[in-house]
Amino acid sequence: MRIELLHIDECPNLAKAQERLESALTALGHSDIPVTIRLLESAPDTAGTGFAGSPTITLNGSDIFPTGATADDLACRIYATPSGLAGLPTISQITEALKNNGL
Repeated sequence: MRIELLHIDECPNLAKAQERLESALTALGHSDIPVTIRLLESAPDTAGTGFAGSPTITLNGSDIFPTGATADDLACRIYATPSGLAGLPTISQITEALKNNGL
């Protein structure tokens, strides 16, 4: 089981995304699964990662929010949340996405 949090330097949502991801893992009883934080610095770095904008959460190499199209642009990502568009998903959205992706 490999969970990665893919990000770029210019996007300010890394710390909050990591916190929410770890909260979701704890809620699912999987706080023992390590999260790899991976900085993408160039378009070639995105190849084969499932990156769809920063932050992107992948489980075994696949984006857990598959509605985001993979991209080689180093840009921030926008998520549809219950309260509107945001720079990262809610804890409950992450929890549900992890469950829907086999965790």
